[in-house]
Amino acid sequence: MDPSAAKTPSLFDRSALAAHRARARDDALFLHRAAVDEVQDRLAVVNKTFTAPAIVTPFAQVWAGVLNGARIVPDDEVLDLSPGAHDLVIHAMALHWANDPVGQLIQCARALKPDGLLLVVCLGGETLHELRAALGQAEIEVTGGLSPRVAPMAELRDLGALLQRAGLALPVADRVPLTATYRDLWHLMADLRAMGEANAVTERLKHPTRRSVFHRAQHIYAESFAASDGRLAATFELVCLTGWAPDASQPKPLRPGSAQVSLAEALGTKEGKLYD
Repeated sequence: MDPSAAKTPSLFDRSALAAHRARARDDALFLHRAAVDEVQDRLAVVNKTFTAPAIVTPFAQVWAGVLNGARIVPDDEVLDLSPGAHDLVIHAMALHWANDPVGQLIQCARALKPDGLLLVVCLGGETLHELRAALGQAEIEVTGGLSPRVAPMAELRDLGALLQRAGLALPVADRVPLTATYRDLWHLMADLRAMGEANAVTERLKHPTRRSVFHRAQHIYAESFAASDGRLAATFELVCLTGWAPDASQPKPLRPGSAQVSLAEALGTKEGKLYD
């Protein structure tokens, strides 16, 4: 490799992200507590007892008491997980800030015992779409340019595909949309800072933004996304991913052509020919 070649920049500035999280307030972490509820609901319907869980999270205080004996692991780019050490790994509300999300899932998958479960909760692509639209339009109108102000987040289908790339079996992806309302744009942005979710995109603007951009964004937001009571509605999309470490005990798809009963028989109907 040419040593003079420029290094590909990381999408997210992890130093800035760490600083934002250090200033987060515990009483503002309602998204993490919603994620805790989702995790507990999903584990309640799994017919398996987990004895060696691990939880990857940037906020240990929220997740420490969720599972008895769970090992709490920071969401560093290299996870402190030992291969084959856990029968359950929960990646909790951090994958949307990962520079290498596939790598995060692969590390989690390697940490699973055979037939171990990986459960991921993260923010999806619909998150803050109102804020993204309002700030984008306002910046174009006021400055004639556009800068990354809301972190890009993956869509549900793309996140589901990552499970297969990580080598996990029986992958499932679904979403839980949540809506919060705010007095105004500044209230929303203050809440994002309080929960440690402020802009940490590497290519973000490094100088103060004109006040006129935010005032115009407030007008656009209120005009397009106001709730019935006049407050501003903000969407947070929780994406939940589950996948299992491969094991011989898991159900396998049947070989094509091996069915003993036709679809028509199973549906109790007659099978007809298709005409050109």
